[in-house]
Amino acid sequence: MKKVGIIMGSDSDLPIIKKATDMLKSLDIPFEVHIYSAHRTPEQARDFAVSARDNGFGVLIAAAGMAAHLAGAIAANTTLPVIGIPCKSSNFDGLDALLSTVQMPTGIPVATVAVNGGGNAALLAAQIIAVEDKQLADKLNQKRKADAAAVLKKDADVASQL
Repeated sequence: MKKVGIIMGSDSDLPIIKKATDMLKSLDIPFEVHIYSAHRTPEQARDFAVSARDNGFGVLIAAAGMAAHLAGAIAANTTLPVIGIPCKSSNFDGLDALLSTVQMPTGIPVATVAVNGGGNAALLAAQIIAVEDKQLADKLNQKRKADAAAVLKKDADVASQL
């Protein structure tokens, strides 16, 4: 199975990344996590992206706030799918990061999840890997069924209280 590479711009993004790693662990998907900055460590970020395919990665997730150039910088250096997680900051509640992540030029796509959407980034990465992995596709189907059952249980609980 291909690994998921997770890059965050700062350790302040760790709580968001934890949502992604917890989801990947629950699906038994191997991953690596690194801190590289598009601005402060551009060579290391580039080297990681350029060698990612040869190093066994199938999807990359990049989380950053504010200017949020990390996902685009990673995507510029690989043809692997890149998923951007815009992270909330104190200035614009993550809108700045969302716009920076989603507004990529033609030719350098970045799939973008919601602000602080670490769990969905991991699920999207899993769905991409599952295109070629039937066992993982089955796990994702089981998760969807379990999620639906949990909602229906809450529905029944609410109905019984009212």
